[in-house]
Parts: sequence; C-alpha cells; structure tokens
Amino acid sequence: MFEFDYLNTPTEHANSDSRKKIVVIGGGIIGTCVVYYLTKHPKFDPEKYHIIILESTEVAGGASGKAGGLLASWAFPEEIVPLSFELHQQLSDLYNGSEEWGYRRINTLSLEATAVEEDAEDITDTKNTNSENSDEVSIDNAKEDDGIFMNLDQSGLPKDLQWIDRKKVKEWTSLGNTGSTAQVLPYKFTTFILNEALKSDSVDLIRGKLSNINLGDDGVVKSIDYIQTNPSLDGRGEIIDIDNIDKLVLAMGPWTSKILLDCPISALKAHSIILNPDSEERMAKFQEILKPYALFTDLELPNFQSFAPEIYARKEDLYICGEGDSLEELPDDLSKVEVNKQKCDELLHYAKKIVSPKIFEMTKKNIIQTAGYLPVLNVDTTSGPLIGETNVKNLLIAGGHSCWGINNAPVTGKLMAELIIDGEVTAANISSLDPSLYFDASILD
Repeated sequence: MFEFDYLNTPTEHANSDSRKKIVVIGGGIIGTCVVYYLTKHPKFDPEKYHIIILESTEVAGGASGKAGGLLASWAFPEEIVPLSFELHQQLSDLYNGSEEWGYRRINTLSLEATAVEEDAEDITDTKNTNSENSDEVSIDNAKEDDGIFMNLDQSGLPKDLQWIDRKKVKEWTSLGNTGSTAQVLPYKFTTFILNEALKSDSVDLIRGKLSNINLGDDGVVKSIDYIQTNPSLDGRGEIIDIDNIDKLVLAMGPWTSKILLDCPISALKAHSIILNPDSEERMAKFQEILKPYALFTDLELPNFQSFAPEIYARKEDLYICGEGDSLEELPDDLSKVEVNKQKCDELLHYAKKIVSPKIFEMTKKNIIQTAGYLPVLNVDTTSGPLIGETNVKNLLIAGGHSCWGINNAPVTGKLMAELIIDGEVTAANISSLDPSLYFDASILD
C-alpha cells in the first residue's frame, strides 16, 4: 500500500513561467492514468510541463477502489477497448502487475443456476443426463474457447471451478477465456500507477475540492478555485485559486455534471461485498480453491423471481456485486457516500445460494461491504465514454466510462496525453467520443 503526501497548495515549480501547467481534477483510475501517461509521453519534459492532480478525499477513494476489476477485449466501445486491453498487459509486464496489483488472465462464464432448494437435485439430474448433447459444452462450438471446453468433467462444468455449488447449475456459456479476459485489483492498480507518475518530480498531488472553473473574456479556461480539504493541514476550508492553466482535465466520474451542468453524465450506485480469508493459513487454502473465474450469474428464485450477482474470484479475495441503483442521489463528495447494509446483506444472502459453503467458512469473519457511484453517459447515440476537448478551449474531459472504467483507463490516459502534448490523437479514432458533440461545457455551476 502507498502512503501519499497530499499538498495544500501547488509547489513553486507549478508557478514557473517556463512550464505549461496541466491540471487534472480527480484521483480515481482515469485521472491517475492521465497523469501517468503524460509523464511517460516521449515529449514530456519536466522543465516544460508541470502537472497538478486535485483530489477531494483520497486517491482511488470512489468506484475506482471498489470495482471488481474485470478486463475484457470485447468490452465497449470498440474504438478503444482492444488497445486498452493490450496496455493493461504491457503495464503488467513492465511493473510485475501479477504481484503488484493482482493482474492475471481468467476465464469468464455466464451461468444460470437455481436457488429454489427443493428443485436442485432434479435440475442436476437433468443437466447431467443432457450434458453430452448440450450446445453449451459442445467442443465443436467452442472455437477460441477450446481451453475451457476441453477441461470439463462428466457434469459438463469446468473441472477447476470448485468454489461454487455445482449441483445448482442449470447451464452455462463461455464469455471469454484467458486470451480475452483478465482482472486487476483496482485500488492497488490505481495507487501503483499514480506512485509511478509521482516519481517524475513534476506532479503535485493536492487534496482539495474543485469549486469553480473560471473563463477569460475570450471564453478560454484561465483558472480554477478549489476548497482545501486536507484535514492534516492548516487552512482547511480556505478557497485557493490556480491560475495560468494551459490545460484543464476533468476526470471526476459522476461528479462531472456537478460542475458542467449540461454534461449528460449521471450516477449509478453499485454495492459490493468482498470476502477475505481471516488468516494466512486460510488464505493459502482459499487461493488453492479459488481458481480464476469471473461469473455473470442468473439465479432462479421462488415465485418466478431472479437475482443476477456478478462474482469474481480475484487473487486475494472473492468479489460480489449486484445491479446498480439509479434512484440513489449523488452526494456532494466521496466522503458522504453511504453503504446500504440491506443491499449488501441481500448480496450475501443470494451469493450463499451459489458459492460453495467452504468459501464462506474461510471468510465469515472478514466480509467487507462497499458502495460506489459509476459514471453513466445518458446519450442515445453513443455508449461513451467522452474523451477529448470540449467546446471550451483548453477544457478537456475524460468521463462517462460506465462499468468499463477500469478496463478503459489506460487507453484513456494515453489518448489524453497525446491530445495534450501532441495536439492530436493518433493511437485510436475517437471522433465519436468527442465531448463537444454532446453538450455545452460553457454552462458552468
């Protein structure tokens, strides 16, 4: 874990007339990747550029630190996903991501199961009888997923998927194998990447909350005001300005529309629970059993009801999340995000219907409940995200990544770095993700 030293105000280097000042708002995975790829750009020179990253609470304190961390080459949008999937692998190769942030290739399945207890035995008998003729396990239909389909037992399930209650599974399909899906521990990834960027000695990490964006008479971004939020420093609550900004990047997730009032990014609240072994001895056994699978489940419940938790076996824990809730109002800042215990208890209740009891026995004393807000783009003609310069000169946005923010963070950072330093994007065609097509950024809070 990294201990970051937050500043109260920018350093003297930031106010040097010889350096271009780049300000990034948001210390989540998007903002940190923007800062990282800026410092790694071939033309980046600490004598010519200085970066300020403004974070109101803590790095990766929001959804970036609470997400499941699934990576997929088939995610959306197709303009940027393949490159981002490749960049994740490159970063892991460069920094030993397997050890540093739990990077690994995994198998991903869509799985239908019953949580109607009295029907479980009958369903299992039917599944076993029909498995040889089932399209779900047909090697002929496997194609690129042959590795999964060649590793089946007589019940028709992957042999190493032993951490679920197998008798309740009705059918399954492959969504991806180790060639197309992977995972990270998002909090560890985000903090590691920012720590690497800070080594450039050209980045100020400031704890403060953006309060105003100030435009000049020509409509160009000139400065910002922020409220100091660092509890360890004098002057908490004081308003500070940063002027002479060359580029301002908003990587604020769902909070973007709190500042840019016309921005079509809204919030979707998601709850999750994380199951951790409660001893080193149990961790070893846990990791032995918990083979790397991501499961998109659909649980059949009594009275024709269903529940669809996503369950990810990660390197250090078992992560379980449910459907998002758009009715929960976005609070003013991260410090006011509340966990709904009832939502998490519901997740735990239904997870116990499909996850093997031995997993809960090893983790019953160490179950973490979390909540975060995903930034969802409300535009009919694009899935997002929005990446690039707005209709306000020198004001850029990287937001609206929905559930694929972890997946698409590296490519977002790389593209923003190209745009800021080179003045154009060459690594991908992101014309359809141009923020200026979808809202007026001059309408400010």
